[in-house]
Amino acid sequence: MKQAEGPMLDIGQLLEAYSTGYFPMAEGSGPDAEIGYYSAWKRGIIPLDGFHMPKRALRHFKKSGFSMSLNQHFEGVLEGCANRPSTWINPVIHRTFLYLHYSGYAHSVEVLREGRLVGGLYGLALGGAFFAESVFQYEPEAHKAALWFCHGHLLNRGFSLWDAQYYTPHLGQFGCREIPAKRYDVLLQKALKQALTFLDHGNPGKPTH
Repeated sequence: MKQAEGPMLDIGQLLEAYSTGYFPMAEGSGPDAEIGYYSAWKRGIIPLDGFHMPKRALRHFKKSGFSMSLNQHFEGVLEGCANRPSTWINPVIHRTFLYLHYSGYAHSVEVLREGRLVGGLYGLALGGAFFAESVFQYEPEAHKAALWFCHGHLLNRGFSLWDAQYYTPHLGQFGCREIPAKRYDVLLQKALKQALTFLDHGNPGKPTH
């Protein structure tokens, strides 16, 4: 397994945090910002049976020629998500999630057009829970395509929890809603008991239309 060089978060502590409702975040956007673990009284989730995509976006997907791949461009997605004026994805977070990817925990959903990465998202999978971390796009509507492809993949794999951390009006248009922390914990513990994987062993996640 390839090693990520440089300081990282403690992997055991991080996985334990996710399994108990917490997630890491840098306290600032600088490269030396400290990283803490956070939770929320109300948690944002995207119900897999309540996902919605605007029809205009779906028409755009068909015209654009977007295709999807999984885990083929993880570091490219990570860098795309961090490529903004202010980001919590500092070098420690970057190395940690790259290591988690090599370890089989972190995954990327990639949007391609003519073989070029134009958008995507990444997150962590434990059992039947997918913890979405960030999304980006280089072309219009590509981030929506990433969410669309991710939803279909999670449904096909049998996942029961799609965690978005916090509700935002932007995510609300796709069906994201807030639930109390106690309800979230019930859903999380149920999802963690599912014997699922994001991809079958040996599946390279090649592009699909």
